Parts: sequence; C-alpha cells; structure tokens
Amino acid sequence: MNDFPWLTIVVVLPISAGSLIFFLPHRGNKVIRWYTICICIIELLLITYTFGYHFQLDDPLIQLTENYKWIHFFDFYWRLGIDGISIGPILLTGFITTLATLAARPVTRDSRLFHFLMLAMYSGQIGPFSSQDLLLFFIMWELELIPVYLLLSIWGGKKRLYSATKFILYTAGASVFLLIGVLGIGLYGSNEPTLNFETSANQSYPVALEIIFYIGFFIAFAVKSPIIPLHTWLPDTHGEAHYSTCMLLAGILLKMGAYGVVRINMQLLPHAHSIFSPWLIIVGTIQIIYAASTSPGQRNLKKRIAYSSVSHMGFIIIGIGSINDTGLNGAILQIISHGFIGAALFFLAGTSYDRIRLVYLEEMGGMAIAIPKIFTTFSILSMASLALPGMSGFVAELIIFFGILTSQKYLLITKIVITFVMAIGMILTPIYSLSMLRQMFYGYKLFNAPNSYFFDSGPRELFVSLSILLPVIAIGIYPDFVFSLSVDKVEAILSNFFIDSFP
Repeated sequence: MNDFPWLTIVVVLPISAGSLIFFLPHRGNKVIRWYTICICIIELLLITYTFGYHFQLDDPLIQLTENYKWIHFFDFYWRLGIDGISIGPILLTGFITTLATLAARPVTRDSRLFHFLMLAMYSGQIGPFSSQDLLLFFIMWELELIPVYLLLSIWGGKKRLYSATKFILYTAGASVFLLIGVLGIGLYGSNEPTLNFETSANQSYPVALEIIFYIGFFIAFAVKSPIIPLHTWLPDTHGEAHYSTCMLLAGILLKMGAYGVVRINMQLLPHAHSIFSPWLIIVGTIQIIYAASTSPGQRNLKKRIAYSSVSHMGFIIIGIGSINDTGLNGAILQIISHGFIGAALFFLAGTSYDRIRLVYLEEMGGMAIAIPKIFTTFSILSMASLALPGMSGFVAELIIFFGILTSQKYLLITKIVITFVMAIGMILTPIYSLSMLRQMFYGYKLFNAPNSYFFDSGPRELFVSLSILLPVIAIGIYPDFVFSLSVDKVEAILSNFFIDSFP
C-alpha cells in the first residue's frame, strides 16, 4: 500500500476542479479558459512528478497501489495502481488533454459546460488506465462516454445528432458485453465477488468459459479501438466533432480499447488469447488494407484522417496477436506514437477549417502559399503518419514487423504472407496521405476565390503543433524511453501467462 494517495488525486482532481467552473464569476470566456488550462497543467505536472519520483522502472509489479473499501455491502473497493504498461497512456492522456484544451480556445458557446466536459473526460480517461479493480475499470470506462456524447451533440457539425447517437449506441451497446464479462469473472467459482485484477489473473477457468469471457471483452474493446467491422461510428464521429474533441478521441479514446485487450484479454485470459491470436493477426492485416484503401475515397478531410487511424490501429492488433516481447512492445509504442500523430493531424485539419470553412477536399487547393506554417507542420506530421524513418511511427511499425517475424507461434509461410500483406498496407498509406496534401495545399484553386487572404498559424497553434511534433521526432530517434517503461512488464506478462498456453 502507498502512504500518500497520489493516484486518487490524479484521477479525481480534473473532474472535481472542473465542477468549480460553474461557480466562477461570469466575465466572458477568458477566465474559464485560463482556469481550465491551469488545471490541466497542474494535473500534468502532478502526473510527471508522481511517476518521476515514486515509480521504479525496473519493477514489473503494480506500484503506487491504493486500496480503499468503497461499498461495504458487496466488497467493492477503490483499487488503483500502475505498472509499465499503464504509465505511457496516462502521460499521453495528460499531454494531449492539455494541448486539446489549449486548442479549444475558439469555442465560445456555453464555454463553462464545454470546459467542464473536457476536464470530466480527463478523469474518465485516466481512470481505466490506473484501475486495478474490474468493476472500477467498468465505471471509469463508462464515465467518459457522457462527456463525449455531449461534446459531439452540442458543439459538432451539421450531422452532429446523428453521429452522437451512433457513437452512444455503439459504445453503450459494447459496454453491456464488458459488464457481463466483469460480473462473470467476478462471480465465477466463489460466493463473494473477486474483482481484484491480480486475484483474477491467477484464477483458472474452463477453456469454454474462458473463450466466452474473451469474446465478450473483445467485442467491448473492438468497438472502442475500433476494429472492423465495428468501426463505422468512428468516421462519422470524427467528421462532425470539434477538432479539440477529435484530438481526445484519436489521441486517447481509441487507445483505451487496445489497452483493454492487453490488460484484460491477455493478462486475465491467456489460454483464450493464445487460441484467438491467429485471428487477431488476420483481422489486423485486413484492417490495415481495408482502411488504407477506403481512405482515398473519403471526400471529407477529417473522415480521411479517421480512416488512417483505423488503419494504424491494425498494427496494434497485430502486435498484440504476435505473442512475443518484440511484437507487444511494438504495439505499446504504436499506441503512444499514434496518440501523438492522430491528435496532431486532427488539430491541423481543424485549424485549416477555421480559416477556409471548407471540409471537402475537392473544394480545397492552393493553400500552401497562403498559410505556409500550417502547410509545413501538416506535411511533416503527414510524413510521420506514413512512417517516415526518424519519426515514431516508423520505429513502432518496424518493431511490430520484427515481432511477427520472430514469433514462435506461427509457421514461416504464415509469417511471410502476413508480412507481405502488411507491407502492401504500408505502401497504400503514402497514397492517401500524399494525395490529401496535394488536394489541400497544391494547385491554384483558392486564388480564384474572392476571400483568398488567410491568417497563418498563430503562436498558440504553432505551440500546439510543435509540442506534439517534438515527442514524435524524439521517440523516432530514441524509442528506448518508451521501451524502458514497458519492457519488464511485457516480459512478466508473457513469462507468467504463456509458458503453458501454446498448443
């Protein structure tokens, strides 16, 4: 047990401080904006301090644990703790949410509610990454659905109600499977519910029951990730949401699904994961090709970027399915890498929309001369998305390739076929990325428009773009920083749960 409740403060601070927004004096939006940004910065500094001074990198066990009895009636505990797999996503959440709040400066309508929902999402996204109790994980998982729904339905585009309804139907429907899985594991084999992650990880189940649990959890996480064919809510949601919301969706929300697969499906249900891992690899490979070939057909800029997110999530699924150290470390690196790149691309798409008020690519063109700073940052981050060497995406995807090639579970011919298909997906990525840049920035179309003068990127927008670009380059050059967090925990997961899992 930890002496001081660091993690409780980290989880509870944003939503509790956010509720004070409604008591602030209403003197325009400036006070509310600065208050929210200050809370985000304090939270990020607190996370950094806690992990920097109280977390031991070489210890694969759960650290900073907190365990308080919450509901005495049925032994429900407030259990928190972090390890090498959760530390990266929590830092990513803090970083991206702070920048998304800074990016939300143009939002002026119902500013109090908007900024409160951003802070509520902050708590709701850190919660699942630090939960060590299955029911608490489910509650935190549900907590961030309401802010996303409201952010989408109030501040979205023309079809906002349709996309918000679609989002809530998909995610709330998937949550039913998550709840059934949580209750099933909690109630199995004992009169009293055992919802502790560590206790459940040491529990063994009949193979048929483990497969049923695995499928239930996987459906819940597949919707959030999203994995085809449960992905159709994502392009609609991204197409209509305000770009600060898109940053949180692409940067953090999708990663919660992949994290859930590692944390619950792999750790708690290793035998079923070993059975299903070849199917994960097939689904991941299909996803890369399908999304990369669908993306060029999207006329809406944000929908095109959304399909690129779906394609990149395919690499994470393959890394998780490879069942070896290299592949799983690559998947965790891709979670962090794509969190930065996806958030940056949606931010730049939003800043471009603020200037030209166009969403369809065929209406754009010739923007490079009018807004050279946005053009430069957009081009660099598009290169990062297509896995240019020296950027984080290249390292992550290369390591996932190595993970497949060195996996002991698959035959050589299978590995060759999978690698070949993945390579085709990587060839398709530059096609949709570069054609998007060409349609937006090259040519002469906008010079014929009557209002062809635009303001380029301001200091705030440049700061947000460069703040995301620097970690992308830093991880690309020195990925060991991320690996040093996860490598011991990944080794512990694979050694503890997969020694006897291979058929």
